Amino acid sequence: MSLARIRSFAFSGIKANPVEVQVQISPGLPAFLVVGLPDKAVGEARERVRAALTAMGLSLPPKRVLINLAPADLLKEGSHFDLPIALAVLAAMDVVPREDLGEFAALGELSLDGTLNAVAGVLPAAIAASAAELGLICPASQGGEAAWAGGIQVLAAPDLLSLINHFRGLQVLAPPDPAGVADPGPMPDMLEVRGMETAKRALEIAAAGGHNLLLVGPPGAGKSMLAARLPGLLPDLTPREALEVSMVHSVAGMLDGGRLVKRPPYREPHHSASQAALTGGGTRARPGEVSLAHRGVLFLDELPEFPRAALEALRQPMESGRTTVARAMAHITYPARFQLIAAMNPCRCGYLSNAGRECGRAPRCGEDYQNRISGPLLDRIDLSVQVQPVAPAELSRAPQGETSAVVAARIAAARQMQRDRGGEAGPPTNAEAEPGGLALQPDARALAEQAADKLRLSPRGYTRTLRVARSIADLAGEPAIRRQDVAEALAYRHRQPGRAV
Repeated sequence: MSLARIRSFAFSGIKANPVEVQVQISPGLPAFLVVGLPDKAVGEARERVRAALTAMGLSLPPKRVLINLAPADLLKEGSHFDLPIALAVLAAMDVVPREDLGEFAALGELSLDGTLNAVAGVLPAAIAASAAELGLICPASQGGEAAWAGGIQVLAAPDLLSLINHFRGLQVLAPPDPAGVADPGPMPDMLEVRGMETAKRALEIAAAGGHNLLLVGPPGAGKSMLAARLPGLLPDLTPREALEVSMVHSVAGMLDGGRLVKRPPYREPHHSASQAALTGGGTRARPGEVSLAHRGVLFLDELPEFPRAALEALRQPMESGRTTVARAMAHITYPARFQLIAAMNPCRCGYLSNAGRECGRAPRCGEDYQNRISGPLLDRIDLSVQVQPVAPAELSRAPQGETSAVVAARIAAARQMQRDRGGEAGPPTNAEAEPGGLALQPDARALAEQAADKLRLSPRGYTRTLRVARSIADLAGEPAIRRQDVAEALAYRHRQPGRAV
């Protein structure tokens, strides 16, 4: 009887749980069995491993080959178990040294000719391997991604044969270098936006504090154009945030070339997206749009057209910064600290309050359309502004505004004030700030309390209003929230969609 083992990982969200791949070759009827709660993709590994060995001129011994994935009560999903199963089988066949495999974890998918294909989750697997003081074996195309873990030995091989030759001392696999940082490409500039000063001001405040923003206006007013320029105003992710965002994208198989995500992500799903597409789910509980937008922007155009259940599922992630996919076998949690930018028409036809173009059902059509958005969801939106279209005659005459670089500099200074207040362990933006840490001048506090009473603000609405006021004060470089800061924040919060102010 021959026994060999190697480590691999099963993913629960962005966490890589260690799995020991054990292979036993013993006398008996020829068989190739995989046990340990594998899914269909893992069960099919036996055929891929058999074909890869045949392509190299090897064959399985005519004995009973048993693969156990321990712990047995943890669900194993994905084709990345191909490589560790193949290596453990080769070690049990004495093709590669068993003691060398004990120093590594492995993941990768095998082609029928023995080449290694890219798989999801290499970055969190490399970080978990580093924590366990193990090296990592992965496909050559993902060596740069694994190298970001730092301080571990990475064997990035193009095929199974090169790994055999490396362990037998016939060739040496050079350690890969980190893959670099992803290039976001050119971004739209605020200079191209003419007029719409109120909407641009609200966009700057939202960017400064990471606040949720709702843009309401008729078709063609420029709502999507404004939202597309928000990523160019946001500062780069911190190293910790970049690693966290990159781990989510790695698990989703979206880390392009293994390059780290340095800029805040920008996601804009279509309004036909399901609840699982937004918050995560599916047969393998993949991260949804709220997690792919972690530490970035989630833009929902035509907000009332999204399924009601999908929108209501956003409420919990907007508060907690995480989303949990519940299954009978497991509960998987993904980070989801995103900034929501939503856009909508004032009514179904889009021209409410435009006497020349509105439909015959106005204003009832506007009320029905806006009622598709629940009160609890609207209560989580910090700023709501009307976007009025600029007359064509004014487009060419309106003076040019500021560039994105100029606005981004003010936002970066405001973000620095927030980091200085909270310190390294504090909230990175005002949108996450604790109410007790918001310093108000006496007259500002009196106005906020009076407005909360007369306007019947919920405790959440009151707190979010103060957070917006804090961002307005930060943009002005003020150490404490002033009365005019609270007044401006209240004006944005209570500008009702589809109604004249």
